[in-house]
Amino acid sequence: MVPTPQYAGERVVVMGLGKSGLSAAASLRAGGAKVEVWDDKAASLNEAMAKGFAAFDGASMNLDGARAIIWSPGVPHSFPKAHALSVKAHAAHVPLVCDVDLLLEAQPEAAVVAITGTNGKSTTTALTAHLFQNAGRKVAVGGNLGIPALDLEPLGKGGTYVLELSSYQLELVPHLACDAAVLLNITPDHLDRHGGMDGYIAAKRRIFANQRAPRTAIIGIDDEHSAALYEALIGDGLHRVVPISVKRAVAHGVYVVDGVLVDATEGQPSPILDLRQVPRLPGAHNWQNAAAATAAALSQGIPASLIASGLKTFPGLKHRQELVSVVNNVSFVNDSKATNADATEKALLCYQNIYWIAGGQSKEGGITSLAPLFSRVRHAFLIGEAAEEFAGALKDKVSFARYTDMESAIESAGKIALAEKLPGATVLLSPACASWDMFKSFEHRGDVFRSTVLKLWPHGSAALTPDAQRARS
Repeated sequence: MVPTPQYAGERVVVMGLGKSGLSAAASLRAGGAKVEVWDDKAASLNEAMAKGFAAFDGASMNLDGARAIIWSPGVPHSFPKAHALSVKAHAAHVPLVCDVDLLLEAQPEAAVVAITGTNGKSTTTALTAHLFQNAGRKVAVGGNLGIPALDLEPLGKGGTYVLELSSYQLELVPHLACDAAVLLNITPDHLDRHGGMDGYIAAKRRIFANQRAPRTAIIGIDDEHSAALYEALIGDGLHRVVPISVKRAVAHGVYVVDGVLVDATEGQPSPILDLRQVPRLPGAHNWQNAAAATAAALSQGIPASLIASGLKTFPGLKHRQELVSVVNNVSFVNDSKATNADATEKALLCYQNIYWIAGGQSKEGGITSLAPLFSRVRHAFLIGEAAEEFAGALKDKVSFARYTDMESAIESAGKIALAEKLPGATVLLSPACASWDMFKSFEHRGDVFRSTVLKLWPHGSAALTPDAQRARS
């Protein structure tokens, strides 16, 4: 735990008592703050009170003397409807911050590498941390990626926090000043939480707040919104801006051409590694992740040779194209973190002869944007609230069946794939949906997929055969 002595003796309210909220409350208490906790859900509040925390008066919302409200990023504060406590706080000039901001205040001497983007940020965060660890750097990794910020190890000078930051968190981190800040991409997502696309872009741009050269801003320029931000940062003259691309060579950037990762940050292009030799990073979207992580590592003085060896040994990320098992050359892949169509598109591009498990709580637009990739799908196995909507999108294009639970869908998909014996066959869980209708989280959904596959086919291998590798490439 990172204690937060900067709030010693101060009145602080913690709003939202999920993992990050409870972590913040514990850290503040350890640092000597006068902590009060609140959650709109009575059960969560009662659980925190049972741990000895005093309850905030949610009826009167008296904020007299409060220094800050530590706001859970998962709780809407402005959109789609302003929360009453948020309105009260703004009127009383009490700032809303999240647990990541407490970490940054408590550990001012540690370096910070932060990553955001609509898609790919978890893989890039894990990969960046792996590259730093491979180079012998002292690193802690967390934020939106699993471990709450204040549950990380205190690092101090010489350490680096590698943090995944969501758009929700970026609205709540006024002390953010990254040594290297990475924006991978921007496509429409969470628009209801930000009041529209402009608000979403503004939240993502906050990752570059308070940066001054020689601190580094790393931006993917392969989508129009990110490219526009790149031009804006170049124009302001305050940042050292490094572009990344998987579509073309870019001057003074890091890019991938024909699968080869190239460093041109110092002017002269220098190949680092052929990413086609890295099976845990398949597809152009993972090449973008690799380029971004490489740019971050280079910006902090890690040599290309160590970056190349780190890329080769990256174990991959759970729930993001995670290879669970191979049974008679049929691959079972857990891509549960693909909670929207853009993320699922990345997976569909990586495989042929796909037995696709999809569905859940649908996002805006559903799967209509994936129609050009339906030819890769042999059969779809639809689950959750979106099953009927997805059936309509697939009608007359892809054969499909509906299932009331995911276990049945997995069993059917596996049996059909094994019976058809097609080259490169892949049973792919890539739902293009949120998980809340059937599961506690996308992690829970992925864990159920993994456990079901291993139960049904216990003699599979976790390593791809050479034939399967060639079929996937």
